This record gives sequence, C-alpha cells and structure tokens, in this order.
Amino acid sequence: MENEYEISSSSLSFVSFPAGDTNLSGPEIEANPDYLSLSMLSSSLEKLRLDPGLGYADAEIVVDGVPVGVHRCLLAVRSEYFQGLFSKPCNDSQGNGSNDKPRYHMAELMAPTRGYVGIEAFNVVLNYLYTAKMKPSPPEVSTCVNDQCDHDACRPTIDYAVELMYASSTFQIQELVLLLQRRLLYFVDKALIEDVIPILVASFRCNSKQLLSHCIQRVSMSDLDSVVLEKEIPPEVLPEIKSLRNESNQGSGSALPQEDLTDHQKGIQRIHKAIDSDDVELLELLLKESRVTLNDAFALHYATAYSDPKVVKKVLDLKLADLNLKNSRGLTVLHVAARRKVPSILGALLENGACALETTPDGQTALCICRKLTRPKDYEDIQKGKESNKDQVCIDLLERGMKNVSASGRRLVRSEVTAADLHMLGYFESRVKMAAMLFPAEARTAMEMAEADWTPLYKGLALKGSWGTGNSNETACMSAERLQQKLQALRKTVEMGERYFPNCSEEIVKFIDDMPDAMYLEKGTEEEKESKKRRYMELRDDIQRAFYKDIAETNVPASSSLSQASSSSSSSSPRNRIRNRIKLKV
Repeated sequence: MENEYEISSSSLSFVSFPAGDTNLSGPEIEANPDYLSLSMLSSSLEKLRLDPGLGYADAEIVVDGVPVGVHRCLLAVRSEYFQGLFSKPCNDSQGNGSNDKPRYHMAELMAPTRGYVGIEAFNVVLNYLYTAKMKPSPPEVSTCVNDQCDHDACRPTIDYAVELMYASSTFQIQELVLLLQRRLLYFVDKALIEDVIPILVASFRCNSKQLLSHCIQRVSMSDLDSVVLEKEIPPEVLPEIKSLRNESNQGSGSALPQEDLTDHQKGIQRIHKAIDSDDVELLELLLKESRVTLNDAFALHYATAYSDPKVVKKVLDLKLADLNLKNSRGLTVLHVAARRKVPSILGALLENGACALETTPDGQTALCICRKLTRPKDYEDIQKGKESNKDQVCIDLLERGMKNVSASGRRLVRSEVTAADLHMLGYFESRVKMAAMLFPAEARTAMEMAEADWTPLYKGLALKGSWGTGNSNETACMSAERLQQKLQALRKTVEMGERYFPNCSEEIVKFIDDMPDAMYLEKGTEEEKESKKRRYMELRDDIQRAFYKDIAETNVPASSSLSQASSSSSSSSPRNRIRNRIKLKV
C-alpha cells in the first residue's frame, strides 16, 4: 500500500461518539444547533444502513458468507478506495435485469494485504463510514472465554483490533488507522510475545512503519528461537530482527564467532526438512544415521506447530519422542498444540500420554492457553443440532485430559516413552562418563555450562562395570520427573561437548561403539584380551589426539585447556571462562 500512516499527537475524540442512544438531547445539544444537526444526520444514515426494508442499497459486500447491503454513493464520498472500486465494472452481481446489484467479496478486497476481516469488524468500520461514530467492540469476538482474563491484551482482543486495522487501512480511512495504531502499540508492550507476531505482520502489510518498528524491537529482544522467526516473520522483516539481536549480543559481550553450522545443527535442520516434506521414511533414516534425536530437534514441537495432523500422528507412531519434554521456552508439545487449536492433534497427544497438568514458566496449563485464545462466539454460540466448533472441541478435550490426570493422582507416563528415555539415558551417561574419565575438568565445566547440578550426577557416573547406567534398580524406580531432569542435564552436557570439542566427541562415540562396557576387556581368551587392550589404548590415544586437535583449531595452546580455565577466578562464569580461552566453533 502506498499510503503510510504515522501516529500523531492530535486528538481523535471525534471518532469516539457515544454508541448507545443516538437521539441525543440536553442543554449542551440545544445550545449547539450544528452539533444537533450532525447528530440527527448521523442517526438517519445509521438507520439507512441498518434497515434493509428501505431498499435503497445498490451494492453488496459479502463477508463470511453474509451479504451486507451498502450505498455506493455514500461510501465513495467517504473513501477514495471505494470511489476507485465503484468506478470499475463488477463481474459479480445479484438480481435480474435492471435490478442487478454489484456484489463484492471481502476476501478479494483484502487480497493486497492478505488480511482477514470478519463480519463484526466490517460492520463496525461500515458504521463509522456512515455515521463517523465508533461502536463498542462486540464482546463475542473481542474477548476470550477465560474467566480469569481481564481481556486487556488477550488474543481475541488483539485479533479484533488487527481486523479493524486491515479494514481501515485497505479502505484508506486515515483517522481510523491512527486510532487503531495507538491501540496496537499498547498491545505490543503488554501482550505475550506470540501474540505480537500478528500485529507485526499487519503493520508490515499495512505499511505502518512506526508500529512495525515497535514490533521489531519487541521481537528482537524476545526469547523466540530462530525456527519460529523463520516460519512466522515476513522474510522482508527478518534481517532487521537478526541484526538487532546480533548488536544486542555484541553489546552484552555474549556474541560468539559465527561460522558454518555444526553437524548437530545441520542434523536438526535435516529432521525439520523431512517433517516439512512429510517424508517419515527419510526421517527414520536420518535418525538411524545421525546422533541427533527427535528430542534434540524438538521435532514433535515442530511438527505440532507447522505440520499436517497426519504428519504429527506419524511422528508419534515412531515412539521416539518425549511428549512432556519442554523446549527452550519452557513449553511442552501440548502447550504448542493448544495455541494451534487443531482437535485431532490435541486428541492424539493426550491419547499418547501428554500431560495436561504441565504448566508454562508463567503457570499456564494448555487448557488455560486454549481458553485465552477462544472467543465466546466460537465456544458459546453453538446451535442445537449443529456440529461443535473446533475451538469448543479443543477445550473439551483438554478439560477431559485435566480430569483424567487429576483422577489418577499422578502423571501418566507411557511405557514406550519411558523405554526410549531409558535408552537415551544410558547412551548419554556413557558419553559423559567417558569424558569425565579422560578429561575431568573439561567435563565438569561442560556440566556447569549446561546448568546441570554436577555433584549428584557425577556420583551417579561412578564406574561400576558399565559405560552406561551405574545402578539399574535406581533407574527403574526413578520417578518420571527425576528421570527427565537427569536426561536433560546429560543431553545438555553432551551438546556442550559436541559444540566445543567436535573431534573429541566423535572419537568418544567410536570408543563406546568398540568398547560396549568396562567388563568387555576381561572377556575372552588371553589372546583376545590382549588384542582388546591394544585396541583400547589405540582408541584412548585417538581421543587424546582429537582433544588436542580441538584445542589447536581454536588457536589456544595445549597448556591452556579448559581445566586451567575452570581454575581461574571464581568471579568468571563457566561460559565466560571458555569464551575467553577458546574461540568457539559454532
């Protein structure tokens, strides 16, 4: 859109007339005949718009399948957009012969901005064009069904304002655009970061630069990861957000040298691409050939947010993903599904063991999230004998999920998921244990950087004849929550090792493949034992060489290893100690 609207400090009170009784009276009105005349004119025009029995409407605009009668001469006078629209021939009409009425479709009118405008928002904008009065926001579409919400910045409130923005910007009603920009600026500062994205998209499409700039600032300072940004932010805006993030990191001293993606990051990208292409066979092949797991890639989170429900079901059928795993923002896959509001996805997750009681960092359950996203119109206005709205179905599913978990008195954990967790626990323990044997100071620092509690985990890694779990009975009896905490700590530690010591990490994996457990060296004939010991020494030497290769590739003398870094001033964090000693490969 060519027009750019900037927010001024001038008063816009003239667009906020009372929306109740339009038959105004009183001393102020009687003392001002001009005001009285304008009020009467406004009331008459509103009656003309609302009373179809008058029969003077000469065109129709179809919104949500509902034809709305309009008067072309009036709209053309009030809006240059409609003046241009009505001056062109219309291919669609309603009627016969001389009574043909041009018919326009809202979806086609909104095509340039790709915005959606519902019947309620259109009626408010249309009423303003006729009367110069802003009617109150209809609560059935501008509030949510969460009883605890003050509806100050919930998603339905924002979506309704965005619809008004699309309509007023498309129809070139400048004073209304300015009023809505002010309202949306308020939402940007107050709303959840996920709910700022539709405001950012609308401001970009409507060419509202001041509002867009404010949205970009908020998003750049948020904890939204790169996957969300790539998927949901317009590509024209994304470079500016990335630039602001880089500047912020440099200013805080936390910026790291940017080189090619690591093998781990490439593995995650390949998994996401396989999900995007609905190629589960490729996904299974990638999982077999790569050390990157579904949980490493948060693949189920990704599929739930962006894929077809059939793809989500296929990923679930692999039985390799933890349904209650929380991503970097503290969200489980059920929280992500609650925002998307697809009943088949929510039902599949709950059926496979997703816990409805899990909360976000700010204490919201999936049910609470879903309620805050649902309008009363989509939940309460269900006519008898008609199919329930999908929003209502989603809330009902989550309510039943909450009741089922509460009734059981404990978190439901499926045996398949637990088995996968135990397998990964043994694998990660093997790698961390081997690193702790050969490079104790470096392994300890990696644990600290992973923000894991080192002491209890280190004790649990004491060598007891296996590179894997030291106490199988303890693991079997371990609560689901404790198991997940330990698994996450070990996973983060392994990721840190792969990030800062990629060559060494590869050699450790080879070592574990060739030496299944500590007792492996004591099995077989004397000749076989001797051969195994020689192989053991070769593998150990390979690990040592790989370690010093990693040190050399970061241009740090071998004497300046992480063990020395870990003994430096206690005032430095582990992350800063490593950053100061080594140029990290990321």
